[in-house]
Amino acid sequence: MNQQRYQRFEDFWPYYVGEHAKPLTRRLHFWGTNNLFFWLAVAILRRSPKLILFAVISSYAYAWIGHFLVEKNRPATFDYPILSALGDLQMFVKTWQGQMDAEVAKYAQSKFETAERITRMRS
Repeated sequence: MNQQRYQRFEDFWPYYVGEHAKPLTRRLHFWGTNNLFFWLAVAILRRSPKLILFAVISSYAYAWIGHFLVEKNRPATFDYPILSALGDLQMFVKTWQGQMDAEVAKYAQSKFETAERITRMRS
């Protein structure tokens, strides 16, 4: 788990992106969010609280498969439920816009440069 406690979404976003580095994890989140919207619409049309619960649980199943089986990390939702929900929505939008892969590359490069700088400082 990340030891830093995030208070602002702007600070949390790079961490969130790093936890979704593999394309399959991001795809599973994307389809999980589509699943959420679909079942929420059905729940509203049918006025069914049970379907709202199903929408949330089934959508998390997509995401958690990505974390536990693909990314092999712990979902940030456990520590940051609100920030993670905002991250899911931002990732969903950036995926639709075709910007998410660039976002991952940007933060991966930044992470690499920071690690390289620390290594040089220790040498």
